[in-house]
Amino acid sequence: MEGIFKTTPEIKKLSFPVPGKMEVIFSDGRELRIPIKYFPSIKKLNGEQRKKWYILGGIGFSFDDCDEVFHVEQLLG
Repeated sequence: MEGIFKTTPEIKKLSFPVPGKMEVIFSDGRELRIPIKYFPSIKKLNGEQRKKWYILGGIGFSFDDCDEVFHVEQLLG
């Protein structure tokens, strides 16, 4: 059996490489690119505000100028 098992996805890095997309890199090497249209509170942040993100316990993240906390489950569905 192949695949990723018994691994908790932990956020390592967050970026916005192209307009309208957010990229999340996990500590195990997985990468996820997702449209920010699914996250209206992130979408309304400007480029400088999006650079001021921080990780919460490896499984969540937020921004200095945002009241929302986002979790891995929201990214992966």
